[in-house]
Amino acid sequence: MQRRRVLAACALSAARLVHAEAGFDVQPWPANKPAPKELISKETGERWDLAQWRGYAVMLNFWASWCEPCRQEMPSLQRLSASRMAELKVLTVNLKDVPATVDRFMTQTALQLPVLRDSDGAIARKWGVRVFPSTVLIDSDGVVRSTVRGAIDWTGPAAHQLIRPLLKRAPAGAA
Repeated sequence: MQRRRVLAACALSAARLVHAEAGFDVQPWPANKPAPKELISKETGERWDLAQWRGYAVMLNFWASWCEPCRQEMPSLQRLSASRMAELKVLTVNLKDVPATVDRFMTQTALQLPVLRDSDGAIARKWGVRVFPSTVLIDSDGVVRSTVRGAIDWTGPAAHQLIRPLLKRAPAGAA
């Protein structure tokens, strides 16, 4: 039993090292940490209830326009969202940018992902996000699995390995 634990820890450490060399790492969601059930923008009052996406895998991406790795990964998030929309929802949370900056960035890059404004960083703190970009991965049963810290090509093979276990099936007739 002890040997299995050691081997599993070594495999996890090796996977983290490979990802870290690629510019990102994957942190499992702490088993004893409850996940927030909703996200509320204090500035706009907009509210996202994560239960409304049950049956879909959800990626909750935290970004800021001043973060160059965030800017670089956003187009791959858009492509992923467009290619897997029947089974995956990509939601973004912007940290502390003024609305005009967010709008300008979205227009210049032709991104159409939903954006929730986090003007004071409260949402990021609630989710334990301190590194940008960070993407929280939630499976189709609504269980938070891990957080990807740093930029990744969301259409590449490393991302595919992270996303595949999250997917099950989208609810019949869901949009």
